[in-house]
Amino acid sequence: MINRIDRVNQLAERQRAAGLDAIALIPGPNLLYFTGARMTHPSERPVVVLLFARAGTPARVILPAFEAPGFAKDSPLEAVATTYLDGQSYAAVFADGLADLRGRPLRIGVEPTGMRFLEMELLRHALPGVELVSAGAELEALRIRKSPAEVDAIRRAIALTERVLAETLEEMKPGMTERQVASLLHEKASRHGGQPSFPALIQAGSNAAFPHGEAGDRMLAAGEMVLMDFGYYVGDYPSDITRTVSLGEPPAELRKVYEVVKTANAAARAAVRPGARAGDIDAAARGVIEAAGYGRFFTHRTGHGLGLEIHEPPYMSAANPLVLEPGMVFTIEPGIYVEGLGGVRIEDNIVVTETGGESLTTFTRDLLTLRNV
Repeated sequence: MINRIDRVNQLAERQRAAGLDAIALIPGPNLLYFTGARMTHPSERPVVVLLFARAGTPARVILPAFEAPGFAKDSPLEAVATTYLDGQSYAAVFADGLADLRGRPLRIGVEPTGMRFLEMELLRHALPGVELVSAGAELEALRIRKSPAEVDAIRRAIALTERVLAETLEEMKPGMTERQVASLLHEKASRHGGQPSFPALIQAGSNAAFPHGEAGDRMLAAGEMVLMDFGYYVGDYPSDITRTVSLGEPPAELRKVYEVVKTANAAARAAVRPGARAGDIDAAARGVIEAAGYGRFFTHRTGHGLGLEIHEPPYMSAANPLVLEPGMVFTIEPGIYVEGLGGVRIEDNIVVTETGGESLTTFTRDLLTLRNV
């Protein structure tokens, strides 16, 4: 059970420790996490929710009038709302809604990668002298460790995704385009109640040499590998999985590359435990790939956090000294990409437990050679 009031109280404690009077949130994952409001993307109409450090202070909400009933329904927080209609001056609405705070020496934290110039200028106009600073550390500290309910939600998303992958592989064959495979995945996921986490990356043959290539009109051919990176939301939490499969017998070099990536994936998963550093996980995977002579072809970090967002802390990168703690969820996705030949990536979703790490993904990591060619 998710207790958003408890989350807001914990955030208030961290605000007081950081010397923040309030934190300003806009539509997106942080707003959903702390308030339950399902305004997931900012629009041209500004929305700001102020959560205060002083215990018992109602949240302050400024939003379009038509959004107010939804916010009240979704959020359990006590809040004072200021609403506006299309055509009203945003500056005037913000000044009116925050009039009682005007003149105070306020220090307000904002989302460092989310807050837009629009909302920042409206806050500065309404509250002359306000100091706007990053609240990234305070927000991250609470979201980076997932509760058992959050882990269970991710687990459900993974189960759906693995089912969709198995069904799709039964129908995937040469002559289909990358885009058709992506559409097939999404169609099956929709039938099972999933929504895409991101546009599926389906890359066949030499196209797989580009880590983030999009699905296009290239046709799949017998004897080549296909990299499949995709995921689905079930409710508010997503999966993010990559498997690389072969349409018939692959080239010997790519089969060798596959085994190196598989070993690197296993080494990184084995390194996960409380007290390990994020950089250690990257080093475990990278060491295997470098020892096999493919170091220069592994061009990205080993993984990223997974939660309400597909990419969020913690990041499994070489320079990250972050110490892993139980409840952290992230991907492990080493890859090797050789231009002109192709690429291989194997991606799993991992949770740190009290004693080590658990792979939430269970789909085989052995090379699947599809015979429907």
